[in-house]
Amino acid sequence: MADMAKIKEVRERTGVGFGDCKKALEKADWDIEKALDVLRKESAVKAAKKADRTASEGRLAVLISDDQKRGAIAEINTETDFAARNERFVKFCDRVIEVAIEQGDATIPLLEDEKNELVSAIGENISIRRVATLQTEEGVVAGYLHSNGIVGAIVELSKDVGAINKNIAMHVTADSPLVVSSDELPEQVIARETEVYKAQALEMGKPEHIVEGIVKGKLRKFPSESCLDQQAYIWDRDQTVGALLGKEGAKCERFVRYQVGESLE
Repeated sequence: MADMAKIKEVRERTGVGFGDCKKALEKADWDIEKALDVLRKESAVKAAKKADRTASEGRLAVLISDDQKRGAIAEINTETDFAARNERFVKFCDRVIEVAIEQGDATIPLLEDEKNELVSAIGENISIRRVATLQTEEGVVAGYLHSNGIVGAIVELSKDVGAINKNIAMHVTADSPLVVSSDELPEQVIARETEVYKAQALEMGKPEHIVEGIVKGKLRKFPSESCLDQQAYIWDRDQTVGALLGKEGAKCERFVRYQVGESLE
């Protein structure tokens, strides 16, 4: 005879459906701890079966330490936006970022079992896609996560500049720079942009003898669009981010910007 109290306890502890909890308890002779082990093993099997299904929805998590010396950002994916709003999925994202700020890249394997249990409960493939951390001794780390939960950034600044700290993270989130300064632009990026600008000019019917000049003009403008220091600051488009920070005797050392599903098909 089914022990409803035990089924309820296993369900509350795992989030797994009533029927699966009952089956696990039956396999475990109604021993709750053994039933949890049964479900844990089954969740790994179910996760493996779902692993080839594309998880391109999801949400980000951002966390900054109280002393502003460490920060982390993580992308956790699932298959549908509906599942991304699931309360257990949101709590799992909080769990991921709490581990990430301490463990960095080791977070993904450390949480494999917990992830598999959530896959079993939600019924969709879930992936801790990527994790990044920033740490500083002399400066500060700030972060921003947009209200939609799908785009955000963490930044490392050389010194504490008050409210500007978070504003720079907001700027990175909004304007999506590629690098901090132009000397960091990879040669392959410049080469790709050159080919794109050239193709665009030819497609518009521009004569070949003036295409080179058009391309050079666009390349001169490219750093102001792609380099954080040269971008117009979102709160005051009359000054650049580099100039703003320079007035405060500060600079941005590094940043990480994530957007859910980018580069995923």
